[in-house]
Amino acid sequence: MLMVVSPAKKLDESPWQPQDERLKTTCPELLAEAEKLIQALKQIGPEEIAQLMHLSEKLAELNYERFQAWQVPFPEDKAKPALFMFKGDVYQGLDAEHLNTESILYLQNHLRILSGLYGLLRPLDEMLPYRLEMGTKLSNERGKDLYTFWGDLITQKLNQALDVEAEKGGERALVNLASNEYFKAVQPKLLKGEVITPVFKDWKNGQYKIISFYAKKARGLMARYAAVNRIEQVEDLKYFDLAGYRFAPDHSSEKQWVFLRKEA
Repeated sequence: MLMVVSPAKKLDESPWQPQDERLKTTCPELLAEAEKLIQALKQIGPEEIAQLMHLSEKLAELNYERFQAWQVPFPEDKAKPALFMFKGDVYQGLDAEHLNTESILYLQNHLRILSGLYGLLRPLDEMLPYRLEMGTKLSNERGKDLYTFWGDLITQKLNQALDVEAEKGGERALVNLASNEYFKAVQPKLLKGEVITPVFKDWKNGQYKIISFYAKKARGLMARYAAVNRIEQVEDLKYFDLAGYRFAPDHSSEKQWVFLRKEA
């Protein structure tokens, strides 16, 4: 079983100190491809970055500086594992800082972070701070946007991870905890496994609705639940019960599992 999540705009750039010597950082598997994107991004000035990414002048200048300073090998004082760099709603639910070593090592094997710049990141893969959403229409050597740039590369890497799971006796299942924008970079028809998409809904104004903030946090909570309980069989995710959510079979289909909550 493998899970995928989206990255986050909000970053924590403070220094990271591993809690255990077993937590060794790794190198992004598609780093050579990320370098190609960086070369394209280095040709763009702050004003064009602002227009391309719909950023304020201040944020555009910050990311211009990040792109210009980006280099391999990564400067030790700037690089940090992806799991601890991202700080958005999903990562609030994941709360990696309060996971033990065994849970983090579980995530290293079972969780992948989709990324506009790095393609696919394992939790302990080192990365530099950046802003490049998957939906960005950045012209590149392969086409007009990042979806054409990544093509089937992300799917290939996911298949390799699913192969490793299968060799260990695990399930060929991909749990989609990512946003639509990011999961569009995956090609489900080429995946060597079934895709399960959990959906989280809250009761509001007399009906169950997807409320973005809560749904994002719940995706992180499910990844955390899997890590803490060392889940290997995707069916066991139906017992997910954090923050008041419960699996609702009557609202679910074979591939889309709905979890409902009455009170936030």
